[in-house]
Amino acid sequence: MQIINSDITIIGGGLAGLTLAHLLKEKNVSVNILEARTRLGGRIYTKDNTPNAPQEMGATWLGKKHEALASLLKSLELGVFVQTLSDTAIYEPISTSPPQLVSLPPNNDPSYRIQGGSSRLINTLADSLDKKNVYTSQVVKSISKEEDIVSVKTDSHEFKSTFVVSTLPPFLLIKTIEIAPVLPDTILNIARQTHTWMGESIKVGLNYKEPFWRAKNISGTIFSNVGPIPEMYDHSNYEDNSFGLKGFFNGNYFSVSREERLELVMKQLEKYFGPQARNFISYEETVWRNEAFTFVPYESHVLPHQNNGHPVYQQVYLDGKLFVAGSETSTNFPGYMEGAVQSAAFVYDQLNEII
Repeated sequence: MQIINSDITIIGGGLAGLTLAHLLKEKNVSVNILEARTRLGGRIYTKDNTPNAPQEMGATWLGKKHEALASLLKSLELGVFVQTLSDTAIYEPISTSPPQLVSLPPNNDPSYRIQGGSSRLINTLADSLDKKNVYTSQVVKSISKEEDIVSVKTDSHEFKSTFVVSTLPPFLLIKTIEIAPVLPDTILNIARQTHTWMGESIKVGLNYKEPFWRAKNISGTIFSNVGPIPEMYDHSNYEDNSFGLKGFFNGNYFSVSREERLELVMKQLEKYFGPQARNFISYEETVWRNEAFTFVPYESHVLPHQNNGHPVYQQVYLDGKLFVAGSETSTNFPGYMEGAVQSAAFVYDQLNEII
């Protein structure tokens, strides 16, 4: 087993982990990032369908209140653009009535998307780091404190450092990684009942040659109480020369096949748009419940956002050696990209006081 030493080990190469490493660049410390997947980004995952519009399978939107994320994007020279909603939406209230075209009120607080896709943020952060300090395909098995050093073991490596920062969803952290000494019951009990953002979500996206949903008396904005797609939006690119639709799919369909989900998508869209809905160029989906490095089944029923931002995640463990970050841990905007960025900044401030 190869032993690698550094000052800080960050577990998780998503937005929180990469942002923290980016912030630590100004300090005279060595940092290694460990990511279980073959790709970076975690729950930010843009399917690049070049030359078609990129499809966001994970985190997508930000708002005016997401100031930390906006500041980070500005510092990295990444632009945003307003999410297209149009003046109307297709609304399907009940299964026994046909879909309606309803007017939408003026949108004074629009959502924004990152130009080129959310993964541009991940790629830009990664490009700002030394590639030799970023390790993918590293599934962490254990974290153990040994005197003044913390050891993080994977199947192939042992990473030794003074401090360790986990950016994993809290429940995933305590459920999949052996930690010694054992963490206090205060955090273990809360982590067992902490919702994992995106964990039960299914995202679906389709690319088309033409944006037929922009025609009169129809819309690319869809709200349905019937489903299985409860929400869908125009997902064309920033340049508006490549066109798509992207939406959420009922998470209870995680166990059916891709082909079955696609057919259910087609049947729902045909109700609104007719046969042209089937003339798609590409279909993308991500079933986050089936992503082992994002989701593990809860031990009991957990509500959306339950215990996100709980005070136990602001504390430091293993005698001041283990920090907990990630979107779920943020006291502000947990479960959003903004929360991930704010949690990284919070841990950076904690580390800055002692390194």
